[in-house]
This record gives sequence, structure tokens and C-alpha cells, in this order.
Amino acid sequence: MTLLQSLAAATACMTLALPAAAHEFWIAPLIYEVPSDSQLIADIRVGERMVGSASAYIPPNFRRFEVRMNGETFEVPGRAGDRPALNMRSPEAEGLAVVVHETKDYTLTYKDWDTFVEFTEHKDVTWAQQDHIDRGLPRDKVRERYTRYGKSLIGVGAAEGSDAEVGLRTEIVAETNPYTDDLSDGFTVRVLYEGAPRTDTQVELFEKAPGAKEATSSLHRTDAEGRVTLPVAAGHEYLVDSVVMNPLDPGAEDGPAWESLWASLTFRAPVQ
Repeated sequence: MTLLQSLAAATACMTLALPAAAHEFWIAPLIYEVPSDSQLIADIRVGERMVGSASAYIPPNFRRFEVRMNGETFEVPGRAGDRPALNMRSPEAEGLAVVVHETKDYTLTYKDWDTFVEFTEHKDVTWAQQDHIDRGLPRDKVRERYTRYGKSLIGVGAAEGSDAEVGLRTEIVAETNPYTDDLSDGFTVRVLYEGAPRTDTQVELFEKAPGAKEATSSLHRTDAEGRVTLPVAAGHEYLVDSVVMNPLDPGAEDGPAWESLWASLTFRAPVQ
């Protein structure tokens, strides 16, 4: 087994060991606003309330890892095992850098039915409980396939620019630039699934104050166009999260009965 394969396997084991009922995935820049033509540095993290372990740069574990700036797309360079996973010179002297990361598919088995119930209640997909029963699937071995789709906003120099849809299967698109726009009326995002707006959908907002050990969270809902305006406070770091849940045919080989798709977006509201 090569070093790259060993790293990928080790990271997969750590990820699979985490109970899906509680853990988020996010891109965590070390600095959200940097001077012109600076280094972009960020961890890829999994954990709870914006506290969690950082993953290394391991190409077999992701499908996309890029930075979008000023209408251009730049692949994130790196060597297997690099940590932080993102450590590159800003590809443009100034602008809004949008970091995009899509993981590979992972699978897990819930430790018990109660954990599956807890997850579906937390993510507002309680319908999945009855669907699982109606399909005659076992409650003692609920299997799921999951994929994570992360984005993060880093302001470089004057930080002018905007986020846009980047073609992730599910994604959160920022309609506010936190580094140039007025945040007094909140921060607006649009939640998409396969390019269409996710209407009347739960969005969880994690908020981490300066110096806080962990984030607090609040629940919000999108409107008929998939938009929601979120309250923000100066100097606080934010993780916006939304999850899609789809039934799958497990087939004859005891495959996954569910698919969860996790969209996240991180940014920091500037200090006024």
C-alpha cells in the first residue's frame, strides 16, 4: 500500500467512526480577510459546533478542491498529507475568494435506530423514519451513503466580488458579500439542490463569537425561492448548513438505504 493510500484509508476510518447524527463538515480559514496577493490557508474540519479535527490534503478523498476568484477557477495544489489542506498563494491579487470542496462518497451504519431518529429529527427529515419502516427495512442496521459539499468565503484585499452557483449537487450560494456589503439587515443565502431552489427547507446557522470555545446554533427556513436572510454579528464566525436526504434501493447485497448530501458555507462578519 502506498503512502497516499494509507493516508486515505486512515482518514476514511476516522470519518466513518464519527456518528452521523451530530457531526458537521466545514472549511475553516485561519484568516478570513487577508491583504492583497496573500496566502490562503484553511483547514477541512469535521466535528460539532465548529470544533473538530482537521483533515489533511488527500486527493483520493475529494472530487473537487478549488478556489474561484473574479470569474476564474484555480485548482488547489498540494502534496498528500499536507496540513492545513489549503495553503496556496491567492491566485488573484484582490477579490472574493470562494473555496470549494467536494468529498468522495462515504458509507456508514448507524449504531442503533435511536441514532437514526436523532439525526432525522435534528436535520428536519423525520419523514425518513416512516419511509424506512414502510419499505420493510431493518431498524437494527440502517446504512447510509453521504457526501459533503463545502464552500468558504475569504476576502483578499478590497475583497470585491460575489459568490455564484458552482455546480455542486447541493450547495449554499451567498447572495451577500460579507466583506463589502452592509450586514445590518443580515446575510442572505440561497440553498440549491441539483440547481433548483430548496423551498421551505431547514437551514442551521452555527455562530462562534471571538474567543468562544464552541459555536451556538439556530434554525431557520428558506422561502419560496430557496432564500433565507440570517442574522449576523460583527467579528463572529459562521457556518451555514443544510442537508438533503434521499431514499436509496439497498439492493440484494445490503447496500445503503439512504443518501445524505451536506452543504456548508463559512464566512466571518468583519469587525466594525
